[in-house]
Amino acid sequence: MDDIRLYKNVDLVKPVMIAGWPGMGSVALGVVDYLQKKLKAIKFAEIAVDPLTTLDSVVVEDGLAALPPNTQNVFYYVRDPELIIFKGEAQLPGRDGIELLKKVLDLAVKLKVSRVYTGAAFPFPISYKEVPQIYGAVNEKHLIDGITSFGAHPMDGGHISGLNGLLLGFAKKKGIEAICLLATMPQYAISLPNPKASGAIIDMLERILRFKVDMKELDEHIRDMDEKMSMIEDKVKDVMVVEKAAPVLHNTEKKVPPYIMERIEKLFREAASDKAKAIMLKKELDRWDLYKSYEDRFLDLFKNSQ
Repeated sequence: MDDIRLYKNVDLVKPVMIAGWPGMGSVALGVVDYLQKKLKAIKFAEIAVDPLTTLDSVVVEDGLAALPPNTQNVFYYVRDPELIIFKGEAQLPGRDGIELLKKVLDLAVKLKVSRVYTGAAFPFPISYKEVPQIYGAVNEKHLIDGITSFGAHPMDGGHISGLNGLLLGFAKKKGIEAICLLATMPQYAISLPNPKASGAIIDMLERILRFKVDMKELDEHIRDMDEKMSMIEDKVKDVMVVEKAAPVLHNTEKKVPPYIMERIEKLFREAASDKAKAIMLKKELDRWDLYKSYEDRFLDLFKNSQ
């Protein structure tokens, strides 16, 4: 991997960085791509990556195969507000990804970046009609109050895969505060772009960082995607768990966070082969007053074992 190619000197005082790579729903990449365009961010640097490290397929058109164009890792800047935007067009696995992260953060240190934000999808068995909820993971405990004051929920557990997640850990090693904002999206559509989730993260960033962008173009993309989602959802209704999850999510007395529902689903899967997990599952269901909703399914775990 080559060194950073710097095209312009950036003299911002104490900028914030927003970084994003591809992932489920193209959520993070959608955020940085839209902000870069709407804020008219100026390209000032890039990291050249060996094209062989990113190849996993060829492009075929009219029967003719060719290598895809090189992916880019580009830095942009905005003066008002003071932002550095980093856009990575491909996820790099293993050491190549770690090396890329280090270079991104090296430049962040050089530019006196005060904090880094990134994004990710939070797939969950919900309908496309649901308004995305924002969850957050931080690399310093004191940052939690900051995101909750804007309506984000702390992520209770789990993991954030890819460079959008690893960024938090490596930023901490560099002494840089970092926050990952995760937007909920339908689990059945993780392979499709989800502009609604990207828009929810942009809205949160606008409020936290006090800037505003024109959302008309993104709103059009959301309407177009909602039409496609509607057709997809009609076809998969029989296998979706939306019907079971929706009444719980809309429970006005005790609203259950999506990550709890995800944890319950995971415990059901684990309890199917390890009945010791059923104890943890029962405690979680009781904790959220969900046992009656899942009673038949819970008892089926033991019927199957018999």
